[in-house]
Amino acid sequence: MREEEIEKIRGVVRDCVSKHLYSSAIFFADKVAALTNDPADIYMQAQALFLGRHYRRAFHLLNASKIVLRDLRFRYLAAKCLEELKEWDQCLLMLGDAKVDEDGIVYDAKDGSVIDFDKDAEDREINISSAICFLRGKAYGALQNRSQARQWYKAAIKADPLCYEALECLIESHMLTSEEESSLLSSLQFSPEDGWLSSFYSCLIKKYDIQSTIDAKFKKLENESGSVSGSSMITLANNTDLLACKAEYYHQCCEYQKCFELTSALLEKDPFHLKCTLVHLAAAMELGNSNELYLMACNLVKDYPSKALSWFAVGCYYYCIKKYAEARRYFSKATSIDGSFSPAWIGYGNSFASQEEGDQAMSAYRTAARLFPGCHLPTLYIGMEYMRTHSYKLADQFFMQAKAICPSDPLVYNELGVVAYHMKEYDEAVRWFKKTLSHIPSALTETWEPTVVNLAHAYRKQRNYHEAISYYEKALTLSTKSLSTYSGLAYTYHLQVFNVLLNVYFQALWLKPDDQFCTEMLNVALMDECQTGVDAKVELC
Repeated sequence: MREEEIEKIRGVVRDCVSKHLYSSAIFFADKVAALTNDPADIYMQAQALFLGRHYRRAFHLLNASKIVLRDLRFRYLAAKCLEELKEWDQCLLMLGDAKVDEDGIVYDAKDGSVIDFDKDAEDREINISSAICFLRGKAYGALQNRSQARQWYKAAIKADPLCYEALECLIESHMLTSEEESSLLSSLQFSPEDGWLSSFYSCLIKKYDIQSTIDAKFKKLENESGSVSGSSMITLANNTDLLACKAEYYHQCCEYQKCFELTSALLEKDPFHLKCTLVHLAAAMELGNSNELYLMACNLVKDYPSKALSWFAVGCYYYCIKKYAEARRYFSKATSIDGSFSPAWIGYGNSFASQEEGDQAMSAYRTAARLFPGCHLPTLYIGMEYMRTHSYKLADQFFMQAKAICPSDPLVYNELGVVAYHMKEYDEAVRWFKKTLSHIPSALTETWEPTVVNLAHAYRKQRNYHEAISYYEKALTLSTKSLSTYSGLAYTYHLQVFNVLLNVYFQALWLKPDDQFCTEMLNVALMDECQTGVDAKVELC
């Protein structure tokens, strides 16, 4: 057969693959490989077999070829076959020996030299070495070696910033702290034309900066523009992924209504955007919108019965209507489908905590803390459980651990302030509450009213009545429905007046110690104060 005829059959194979006619592609690729015995045609046949889900046959074909250990493409595809067959140890053996350090730098296993993954700047393909690092990370993750998985994912994204999947795994599985995420992002070497990608990645990572910084990131991306075939300029302003990131930020800022409205609009445009769906569920939970949770859960179970997110949504519905045992069952089902789905573990722990089943809640939170070292919420919730049982020293230790993982979450500082208040360390309490307010990324809303009230309580305990009254009044501008605010403010005025009253009586008695009227009125005031005992009733929010 002439070369022109063989080339024509190769074209047929490529066309069959593009049209997803994999059986046809396998048939014609097999004939081309038999006629030429060319490594490129053998690789094409293996690709067709892989796409047709004939993984064992594709692996046998690649493994039988003599160049599988010399050509990275052959080795990678063979390892991909083993990945699909869930033979993870064999997959790692096929990918070869290499070592990686905590910074994602890869070394040759034989001589210990650093392996350089630089590629041609004009080459728009993802570096094959980056794909191999990513596959190693997946294999180690499947083998429950999360430390090695994290290092190989970092190596993959460093080898080629275009390998988005590696960054996605690091973020979604909470493998890095917020500081580590920022550090990793700053170490990536983007080509000049990929500046937009650097900005996009910065919106994907944890967003605890002040509002102006985050807004600037989103604004920069929204202004990125391009034109297609001479048409008018288009931008990323309405990109679903970008808007989902913005919704996530609103949720993080406790602007739940704003978040819910944005996710609702996004899901009308793209009802199967799963990242947006997760944020939408979280916002609906905070707003107590059980009807929306019910509808979302029904649709997800129908469309994605094998996804953890679907059963997590069912758990959210039951949690919202306070049926915690049912919620727990579905959260548990979500974790059994996907053990790396962090929201289900948190929900599972919260369903126990809501019924004051502390031991089971602690067990769930500890599992989550072990699986997701970059997520501070499990550690934070463990601290809250200890605080509920009045183990303030232990609670303080876990809150400090949460602060080390995520030093910019205001909720952590609020809990540290509450612990300090209960331990009667009022100076520390004031310091932590003030730090809470300084770390809130957006303007103060009703959500943060309890923190303002707590700060006022702490000032009152310090006998700094002027500052206490100032913060009580500030709390009333945020919400006028808090009994604690009104009672605290009234009692502070009472104490302020009582202190003035005592001072005046003492001055009078200093001038004439045996004055009967002043002595009697002082005794009446002191007896009054002793019988009132109001202080015990003014509690932290």
